[in-house]
Amino acid sequence: MRRQLFLAAGIASVALGAVGAVLPVLPTVPFLILAAFCFARSNPQWEARLLQHPRWGPPIRNWRERGAISRKAKWAATVAMTGSAALALLTLPWPWAALPLVPLTIAAAWIWSRPD
Repeated sequence: MRRQLFLAAGIASVALGAVGAVLPVLPTVPFLILAAFCFARSNPQWEARLLQHPRWGPPIRNWRERGAISRKAKWAATVAMTGSAALALLTLPWPWAALPLVPLTIAAAWIWSRPD
């Protein structure tokens, strides 16, 4: 039963990652990292396929081996979070507009603390 749950979670994560490859608001690599984690516990062949993928394999391996996030990904995440914060400031009434700033700042600081 546990193996089937990990397999289902891995498939769902790959599906969300595929959607994220097309939509700029949904991240791809975090879902693929989660999929690799799930497939390691349910289907090692699918895990190997993810790790050997020419486009998505290197970021997954970098995360697994060193907890690293590429500089390009850090900048992309920072720009996206800045845009989200700006949108909140423009559309939400005060003090609600300031509420997203705290988690976005914490998330950006954590992302930039990771090795390249």
